[in-house]
Amino acid sequence: MVRRPEPGVNQRVTKGGTTDMIQAGDKIPSIPIKLVDANGMSDATSDAVLGTGTVVFFAVPGAFTPTCDTSHLPGFVANAQKLANLGVARIVCGAVNDHHVVKAWAERSDALGKVDFIADGEGLLADAIGLSKQIPGMGKRFARFAMILKDGVVQDVFVQDVAGVTVSGAPAVLLALEARQSVSA
Repeated sequence: MVRRPEPGVNQRVTKGGTTDMIQAGDKIPSIPIKLVDANGMSDATSDAVLGTGTVVFFAVPGAFTPTCDTSHLPGFVANAQKLANLGVARIVCGAVNDHHVVKAWAERSDALGKVDFIADGEGLLADAIGLSKQIPGMGKRFARFAMILKDGVVQDVFVQDVAGVTVSGAPAVLLALEARQSVSA
């Protein structure tokens, strides 16, 4: 299931022209990022972080921003065990913030150990997957979304096109995973 991005979400530009955002069936690109996890901070690539097993990757417009901090991230932290019970090997939150800010947010939110974080400081990953957005006063950010990946291949993408956290939140991802499980059973 693919949700179309809200107005203002960039399209991905390739040599052959402009294409839509990443979709089901696409492989996650290899983009340099900073990984923040229970072991600290390290240099990594997006495909190394998101490319093994079943991964839920969700992104927020910014660490410490109101909706991201009080709704989006806490929903995934609270549902980490339910996601694991449905076969999710890793939950990853992306933000276009520097790794120091992302680390401080991860520590303050008590998410480490349940959620790993991608600090996409320059928004290169956001651009590469066609889910970057210009926010007045904040610059380039991720659009709010969630996706389910299996061995680095996108299975579902849920882009938030209204205020708040609905289609991109943990409950929506849980429903999608349950539906996939019942189809394959």
